[in-house]
Amino acid sequence: MKSNSENQGASLDVSGVELIEAQLRVGAFSPHRHDTYTIAVTTAGLQSFNYLGKRWQSQPGQAMILHPDEVHDGYCCDQVGFSYRAAYLPPAHVQTVIGGAALPFLAEGVSTDVNLVGSALRLIAMCSAGNELFGYQDALHQFVSAMQRCEGSPPAMRTVNREAVMRVRDFLDSVPAPCTNLDQLEVLAGYNRWQLSRDFRALLGTSPYRYLQCRRLEKARQLLRSGLGMAAAAHEAGFADQSHFGRVFKRAFGTTPLAWHGSEQPRTIIL
Repeated sequence: MKSNSENQGASLDVSGVELIEAQLRVGAFSPHRHDTYTIAVTTAGLQSFNYLGKRWQSQPGQAMILHPDEVHDGYCCDQVGFSYRAAYLPPAHVQTVIGGAALPFLAEGVSTDVNLVGSALRLIAMCSAGNELFGYQDALHQFVSAMQRCEGSPPAMRTVNREAVMRVRDFLDSVPAPCTNLDQLEVLAGYNRWQLSRDFRALLGTSPYRYLQCRRLEKARQLLRSGLGMAAAAHEAGFADQSHFGRVFKRAFGTTPLAWHGSEQPRTIIL
């Protein structure tokens, strides 16, 4: 069966959505960002965070939908702390639904919209099931449609070179050598590097540079899981050195590689 995802150059696979169930009892998550949508629902307590220059609070029954590549944090506002479930949804999956339109952008960090909250919960549940692709496709469509309704009228279609962007994305997915830059990507895409950067962000929610950094981080995490040492994993993933790897890792995930590696095994994280 050929899916629309194949036409978009994306692999629509539930395993491509990262899930987390966590509790924060003390302290805070440092400012960080992802190259994915963050879809989170607070399951207990009151979750506070900074996003788009404002302070937000989320409680059970509400949903947090954070746009790719936007800086945010998270912290406790009382001694009880909070717990939440979250899914990190790749923009490429969203593109299989909207087919080249600009990604939906929700200016509100917290939503009480019944349809959006319900569709977010269903999407997280279908991802947790893990092997129901048809159900995931349906939940994805429902969620993206809810985002578009909350945003307002679906944005007008703009002309982008989707084929070239997906060709560049596939190249970056291979985690190329550290010397990779826009000059090389311009040749690969066959058109102006700055227009390529604009089109890449419109389709995938982040810049080619940030996208490649995230792919390097993914590779480094896989290498660490396999037992490779910190310095070797950083080198194999294309970082200049272990220190550079540590800085990029903390900006992306809000913690150090060492702290992450020590507590990465369970899916439920209690801090």
